[in-house]
Amino acid sequence: MSRVSPLAERLAQVKDRIAAAALKAGRKAGDITLVAVTKTAAPEQVREIIGLGVGDLAESRVQVLTQKVAQANEFYERKLKGGEPGLPPRLRWHMIGHLQRNKVKAVLPLVDCVHSLDSLRLAEEIEAFGGKTDRKIPVFLQLNASEEKSKFGVAVGAALHLAEQIDSMSHLALLGLMTIAPLTSDMAEARFVFARTREIFEELQWHHIGGPGFRHLSMGMSNDFEEAIAEGATMVRIGSALFGAKSSDQLEEETE
Repeated sequence: MSRVSPLAERLAQVKDRIAAAALKAGRKAGDITLVAVTKTAAPEQVREIIGLGVGDLAESRVQVLTQKVAQANEFYERKLKGGEPGLPPRLRWHMIGHLQRNKVKAVLPLVDCVHSLDSLRLAEEIEAFGGKTDRKIPVFLQLNASEEKSKFGVAVGAALHLAEQIDSMSHLALLGLMTIAPLTSDMAEARFVFARTREIFEELQWHHIGGPGFRHLSMGMSNDFEEAIAEGATMVRIGSALFGAKSSDQLEEETE
């Protein structure tokens, strides 16, 4: 019997925890997408997790996105042509880090969606790119539900107005909200942030923002994804629980 790799073991553990959290919340595990954050992943780990069937991958750093996407996509296409079993149906890359307007042209050809839309000026830049490339770009509105000054994201009180403006743009598809909870051992504090995000999400739905496509909550990372699932997360962004964390990375909340 072949030995199960450490990454395969960690992936199985994370999936079990997602399933248990979903069951506890009266939800289906299949309704929650695991997005693997590759910030701390070595190239061989990225290839391995694709081989293990994970097709949603995310990066927060613009400067490394190009290299990682090219390597991963080449590996995936090669294995797909070779009839490799267990591959995901497709690869989808998610941009989850802060996106500057001058990086839009470099990032958007590489990713399937942007989780970190947080201003009208950025929305206009993405809309312009979509118009030039005849593409409707899926986006999440990033909400600063914790009201931390160090966090990116639109303020809670401004979310409805910005969401309405985004919804009026013909080349943007607003999928839902994204948030990042404080890096804390107090899970009640994290859950409060997730619950607040869900309340804003439901308010936007009540206003018919985004139509039927507005149905996702991207929230929850390695340290708090179970609390996020309890509050309705449909996408959880998991990095260190899968790939491990470097000491410098553990201080950077924006990475997952």
